[in-house]
Amino acid sequence: MARMTAARAAVEILKCEGTTHVFGLPGAAINPFYAAMRGDGGLTHILARHVEGASHMAEGYTRARAGNIGVCVGTSGPAGTDMITGLYSAGADSVPILCVTGQAPVAALHKEDFQAVDIAAVAGPLAKMAMTVLEPAQVPGAFQQAFHLMRSGRPGPVLIDLPVDVQMAEIEFDPDTYAPLPVYRPSATRAQIDKALRMLQSSERPLIVAGGGVVGADASALLVEFAELTGVPVVPTLMGWGSIPDDHPLMAGMVGVQTSQRYGNATLLESDFVLGIGNRWANRHTGGIETYTRGRTFVHVDIEPTQIGRVFAPDLGIVSDAGAALELFVTAARELRRTGSLEDRSAWAASCLRRKGSLLRRTHFDEVPVKPQRVYEEMNRAFGRETRYVSTIGLSQIQAAQLLHVYRPRHWINAGQAGPLGWTAPAALGVATADPEAAVVALSGDYDFQFMIEELAVGAQFRIPYIHVVVNNAYLGLIRQAQRGFDMDFCVQLSFDNVNAPELGGYGVDHVKVVEGLGCKAIRVHEPRDILPALEEAKKLMAEYRVPVMVEIILERVTNVAMGTELDNVVEFEELATVPGHAPTAVHTALDRAGRGVVFRQPPVAKPGKRVIPPST
Repeated sequence: MARMTAARAAVEILKCEGTTHVFGLPGAAINPFYAAMRGDGGLTHILARHVEGASHMAEGYTRARAGNIGVCVGTSGPAGTDMITGLYSAGADSVPILCVTGQAPVAALHKEDFQAVDIAAVAGPLAKMAMTVLEPAQVPGAFQQAFHLMRSGRPGPVLIDLPVDVQMAEIEFDPDTYAPLPVYRPSATRAQIDKALRMLQSSERPLIVAGGGVVGADASALLVEFAELTGVPVVPTLMGWGSIPDDHPLMAGMVGVQTSQRYGNATLLESDFVLGIGNRWANRHTGGIETYTRGRTFVHVDIEPTQIGRVFAPDLGIVSDAGAALELFVTAARELRRTGSLEDRSAWAASCLRRKGSLLRRTHFDEVPVKPQRVYEEMNRAFGRETRYVSTIGLSQIQAAQLLHVYRPRHWINAGQAGPLGWTAPAALGVATADPEAAVVALSGDYDFQFMIEELAVGAQFRIPYIHVVVNNAYLGLIRQAQRGFDMDFCVQLSFDNVNAPELGGYGVDHVKVVEGLGCKAIRVHEPRDILPALEEAKKLMAEYRVPVMVEIILERVTNVAMGTELDNVVEFEELATVPGHAPTAVHTALDRAGRGVVFRQPPVAKPGKRVIPPST
């Protein structure tokens, strides 16, 4: 029999389960695990600067490619508590990551030993499993079960806590006989699919809402095929963005009270049937439930049984993995097509497309300081279809989702539900580690950027290049906008006179100096005309030096971004697009394959702070 330490067995299982990279920080209570990694080889370790950063790197690594599971490792005590935000954001978005922590010796767990915390109890509510392994012989089973749980049902994170003496103890374990446990994913029945299709067939204006479960199941191609077979337009959620290309004629736009397009909301309000696949009916997507559901029939397909009916009761609920359901939907739709039984949806799809070409927000502004809309216009010009965007929260992320374009699954990588500030930089490092040849572009406001800015040193040390666009208004912009309802502007200003950088004009932190001090490259932009050249220069610097490159754009201090509480009451604060030159990089310009051009209808122009209701088509 093969004898080895329990820590060595854990490392062997990681490799058997497909792990190639580990993100973490060593420490006394996890050193036996690090010794096993060093002695065994086969795992590439990325040394983070903060354990929360390591957990977000693991998230980015998982989210970048189907089948990936990011691994985060830290010592006892505060290392585990630092991972909690990563566990929260991963679990909230159904992202599997494995967090491994060191722990005090078993005999000292009840003695308030140095850095001994019951991390399994702390992490339990956020993880699919959180376990302190008390017996060395249980280590292989714990890791085997961890990977089984992370992949089965609704994916999610696991934490395994290893006391130092458990790690060092010798056990019998033979890696050659190890095999991963079978993965369990529920699947719809044909009868359920046929009933859903009958309901779709009986509607006049159906839509498909594609959630993150479609991306997680690697089922985007099936989604597009199903949409094309039936002619039904698709609304991706924020987590499902990229499951159908933005410039596909059946991509109807995102719906929501923040991250949405005007044409997406207008189309949802015109619909009479919604088939949701792999989505949660998140509140930023639905807004008020009464408005969202009024006059519409709903079918909800989700892998997690307790999600069915959680937000509102659908007319039909189906518990299924999104990929398994879409395989059946495609099969059934092909059969209906062969018999000529599918309803003709061309008029409805054409009306959705007309809205997509007319209900646009303006992006072209020449003002100085820069208006943020211009930044996204230039990003659309600078970055191609293969770009992987990474962002977390704030006005920058909301407006990016309104104005950027995504064409591939896993090319919009976002902490959708938790939205922790500081997530973007380490997550981008994880994405770039998973896909070293990809064009990875992170987007942050100045506050998100400052939260975990130290992780840029990881990119410099390990040569992990990506571009980080920072839109700087020296404000907590989203909170400032929310405070308008309280008639205040309180504790949200980040501006100050920097005695070392008077040229910043009161914008405070000199991000260029900080970024350069961390071993990366940086460019600052003040004029709209300089944004595109700066982004092109960033590509060259990234290729030459193989480090992160920040492009900071100095914005006007106050911009209110379109949002509201109801889909029919989204407040537009800026002038809307009324001629094509107002939105020169909008996707409608690529939609007319015959070269006839999209008719640009004059929408009403919003006045600041006033409600604009999109005209029906």
